[in-house]
Amino acid sequence: MKMVEVAAAIIECDGKILATQRGYGTFKDGWEFPGGKLEPGELPIEALVREIREELDATIDVERSVCVIDYPYDDFCLHMHCYLCHLKDGSFTLLEHEASRWLGARELFSVEWLPADIQVIEEIRRQGIAR
Repeated sequence: MKMVEVAAAIIECDGKILATQRGYGTFKDGWEFPGGKLEPGELPIEALVREIREELDATIDVERSVCVIDYPYDDFCLHMHCYLCHLKDGSFTLLEHEASRWLGARELFSVEWLPADIQVIEEIRRQGIAR
């Protein structure tokens, strides 16, 4: 099965986590953590900084690794590096997503997350990242 390696940003601000809604592809309309595929020779953090610039027109500070998720979809296996991040200037613009929401701990399941991202939510709750 094809392996797809990605990096995802758990962007936190004032105890809330940024969720973004996909605007294209097989998983269109599903909610996810922003990020994307690693390019050949790229480290996960390098890919994450690049992808957030491309998707959200934003710069981030990467604080730490939260988890690595392996999730088998029907036609590929996702290997996702997830990092706790903060927006450097607090602003972003959706360039590829349909919508975004800031979610506190009680709201984390108020959107329909993509399957692999649900495992990340469980880790966010376990570590108390969202309040």
